[in-house]
Amino acid sequence: MKVLFATPEARPLVKTGGLADVSGALPAALREIGLDCRLLLPGYHPVIAGVVNARERLRLNDLPGYGAVRLLEGQMPDTGVPVYVIDYPWHYQRDGGPYQDASGRDYPDNAWRFALLSRIAALISAPDTPLAWRPDVLHCNDWQTGLAPAYLHFAGGGAPSLMTIHNLAYQGIFPPDLVVPLGLPAASFQVEGVEYYGNFSFLKAGLYYADWISTVSPSYAREIQQSPLGMGMEGLLASRRDRLTGILNGIDMADWNPSSDLHLPCEYSSRALAGKRRCKLALQQDLNLEIQPETPLFGVISRLTYQKGIDWVAAIADRLVAAGAQLVILGKGEAHLEQACHDIAARHPGRVASIIGYDEGLSHRIEAGADVFLMPSRFEPCGLNQMYSQRYGTIPVVFATGGLKDTVEDGVTGFVFTEASPEGLWGAIQRALTVFQDKPAWRRMMLAGMQKDFSWEASANQYAWLYRLLVLTRSGNDIV
Repeated sequence: MKVLFATPEARPLVKTGGLADVSGALPAALREIGLDCRLLLPGYHPVIAGVVNARERLRLNDLPGYGAVRLLEGQMPDTGVPVYVIDYPWHYQRDGGPYQDASGRDYPDNAWRFALLSRIAALISAPDTPLAWRPDVLHCNDWQTGLAPAYLHFAGGGAPSLMTIHNLAYQGIFPPDLVVPLGLPAASFQVEGVEYYGNFSFLKAGLYYADWISTVSPSYAREIQQSPLGMGMEGLLASRRDRLTGILNGIDMADWNPSSDLHLPCEYSSRALAGKRRCKLALQQDLNLEIQPETPLFGVISRLTYQKGIDWVAAIADRLVAAGAQLVILGKGEAHLEQACHDIAARHPGRVASIIGYDEGLSHRIEAGADVFLMPSRFEPCGLNQMYSQRYGTIPVVFATGGLKDTVEDGVTGFVFTEASPEGLWGAIQRALTVFQDKPAWRRMMLAGMQKDFSWEASANQYAWLYRLLVLTRSGNDIV
């Protein structure tokens, strides 16, 4: 089984969020169970620099709308997974990030940049692919690859396509006058096509034309079939419910392992928990918090956005400190939420630390050093930190949504609240503070979480099953 995994980012080469973690880990897990999975990535600066043994595999001299484009082939630096890289400096080698310039503004030509990613994905997956290697399945990820199933459809077919939604809130919305210049027929701009409330949506294209759709947790697959989490796509998704599957993400169990984590000042495991206490003391010292081993320490590692419920955290932070707890926040995002986190730390020196930005090593140390992890997302397609937390013996407090409620057992491995408000969050925190005083009960919860299997193996096998189904059944055919 040959699978082309088209994605705009993949760890460790380029990362803005959880999609990169999935793209870095899932192809490797698929290869572990015998599939020939290969990545397709845009040639950003860090990708070109980081791919191992990169060499030219293909040169397209006159790709419509682009001109000369090179396709490189190499291997991922950590796993050795084969990767194709689109070498087109005009679009990809820029000083900013994958999607935005250094000032945080979307690149004005993002439609062209990611249409190229989709175009190359479709080209490789077509019957007349210029490569000797042709995938049996094209696996597309998020809006940046959403045009690939549409290109295959209007070219007359090719490998069956799977469209995975990692976050439906990001839809790739562009002006309708780009439809034809980007290589789609004008007739595709309709409700049964790429039109989305008068605009052109890359994600809508993928959801409409792909042979199958998946999301990154079973609960999220159900939630997006209705408002509000359907984000305007609920009608289409509900109409395709027989070809919509939720497969829970895994985590990198080697990278996120407290018994071998090089980021930590001290290793520990479910059989030897003493090291976690030392990690807590080191974290308090490093962040200028009062050195108090018996004080409950709460951690937040998040994009500072409305989706992530950071405003709820800000609303209860003073009460949390008054209850005798400490708080560490690591993240960046919306300016007013960054300021709110800064203000909380300023009000409570020695009790609250707020670090605006992202630091991979610090994120590991927070997961290890905190007692409780706050993740009150209003919606969360899957989420990874709640799984990292359980792996590290850190008890998560989460809102009952998406992958959070699929991975956290209320009262067993964490605390789940159902009221979408600061008061709902505070109620769960109060439960956590009460159990924290009962050391045997708290230890039981820690061990229950640490013993859960969040590896990619189960997820990889579900994807493998879905790929085989796609090969056997094409869009419009009955499933036997």
